[in-house]
Amino acid sequence: MKVACYSYKFLTLLLLGLTSMKEDEMKIRKAIIEDTSGISRVHVDAWRTTYKNLIPDSFLDQLSYEEREQMWKVNIPNGNVYVAENTKGKIVGFACGGKERSGEFAGYDGELYAIYILEKYQGQGIGRKLTEAVKHHLREIGLTSMVILVLEGNKAYQFYEALGGKKIGILEDTIADKVVNELVYGWAEI
Repeated sequence: MKVACYSYKFLTLLLLGLTSMKEDEMKIRKAIIEDTSGISRVHVDAWRTTYKNLIPDSFLDQLSYEEREQMWKVNIPNGNVYVAENTKGKIVGFACGGKERSGEFAGYDGELYAIYILEKYQGQGIGRKLTEAVKHHLREIGLTSMVILVLEGNKAYQFYEALGGKKIGILEDTIADKVVNELVYGWAEI
């Protein structure tokens, strides 16, 4: 049995919200349909913080929890969505992946479709654990490599590089009538 001992100072800071839980206190699990609301909140809130100054505010402001909830009600039953929840059962991050969708990246058969973590919980190892869960899923369905698209200007590219991803291309896209570049990172073996 694992017993956690925390100092009075740590517990006080934790209760005041001035520090956060450690990654080993996060639970990573496969999403269930009841998670749609929590995933939708993370999705919208993370977009608003991650893409501020990269995507027009007018687009970010109109993002809807309800619309994202409908989207996740369709996607979760596919079994490729994973969540990170804190000790209170609150979803603080999610990731999903599957077969590479574009067919444009020879030698890459899998894709990390999305990974988002609430800003307060970033930098604690949760992203690494979520990525590992998706990679495990990809291997289970017979995929051996993976790509992810990262909006240019998003500092997450450093995270993907730290996990061994290599920049393999750039795609042009349009979001909210703004032309943007998406950096493509790949892992030849997962």
